[in-house]
Amino acid sequence: MTVYLFPGQGSQFQGMGDGLFTEFPEITRKASEILGYSLPALCLENHQDLLHQTSYTQPALYTVNALTYLKKKQTEATPKFVAGHSLGEYNALFAAGVFDFETGLRLVKKRGELMQQATGGAMVAILGLKLDDVKTILEQNNFNHIAIANHNSYTQIVISGPKEMVDVTQDKFEQANAKFIPLQVSGAFHSPGMISAQNQFKLFLKNFLFSPPKIPIISNFTAKLYTDVDITKNISEQITHTVRWLETIEYILNEGETDFEEIGVGTILTGIMQRIQNGQ
Repeated sequence: MTVYLFPGQGSQFQGMGDGLFTEFPEITRKASEILGYSLPALCLENHQDLLHQTSYTQPALYTVNALTYLKKKQTEATPKFVAGHSLGEYNALFAAGVFDFETGLRLVKKRGELMQQATGGAMVAILGLKLDDVKTILEQNNFNHIAIANHNSYTQIVISGPKEMVDVTQDKFEQANAKFIPLQVSGAFHSPGMISAQNQFKLFLKNFLFSPPKIPIISNFTAKLYTDVDITKNISEQITHTVRWLETIEYILNEGETDFEEIGVGTILTGIMQRIQNGQ
């Protein structure tokens, strides 16, 4: 059986959702009503480049990923596992029946607003070094305020922290023959720089009740299966902790599953999957 993977922020592009909004008019109407603006206009026209601002990106991606899943669900069997990268974890939770579409949208709307408020941060993809090598460089140079944001594959690591401190690391990583690729974000996501956003999000989560997952789902925070008692903890801790994507994929592979499909916007996770399969 297939494993569904849902992408997160960075996958967005103008034109995403074209055709889906007209196919699911009622859900699209509800989404625009909850958000207070036209979601199709945002995704298809992208006036003022709002689609790349975190508070707009997250609900837009969540919705297009969700519509893609609902279309897939019409003709395909239930997946064996689901997992999502960062924001994509909310789509995995939706697919697993933990909450309905509207609840998920309210959660990611709030999450995006809070994360956008945490400015002054930066994130960089480090390609060509393993996790231990990246950690060694950070420790040896006393880059104490830099966190591991994403452990995507064997040699694709994303670091996160205050922009001026992240910038200083470039020479050290390039001296180690790594590629240093700044990401187009405004905050230090998945790092202690998000602690204020996390604390406010925890308070917001008290307004919601969640259902036990109906499909096995792997947590970004633990790289293990969700249970019905750790949902709130997992999605709040995810904001300040590493997305353990490589471990997530390895968990599923160890369960004997090899058929993965990216559901939603773009092909970023498909590319990461190929890196993992190639040992990179």
